[in-house]
Amino acid sequence: MKRLLATLALTLFAAGTAFAADTLTFPARNGNVTFPHKMHQELLKDCKSCHEKGPGKIEGFGKDFAHKTCKGCHEQMKKGPTRCGECHKK
Repeated sequence: MKRLLATLALTLFAAGTAFAADTLTFPARNGNVTFPHKMHQELLKDCKSCHEKGPGKIEGFGKDFAHKTCKGCHEQMKKGPTRCGECHKK
């Protein structure tokens, strides 16, 4: 768990630059999660949809955030993955 959190923190720190990575990969025990960041930027057009304080690290980001916020948005928009295996790939 500590390794996962350290990896997530490092990944988010690297993504917090002005030119965020096109795709981010988050390691998870039940399969890595690949996040198409650029696609979300182009679709949502407002960083504050996910980043409350603007571009950069998402405060409190982790499994609980993703399962509530990301999945909730996908359900609300009726678009995007909502089942475990749709995000987690082994």
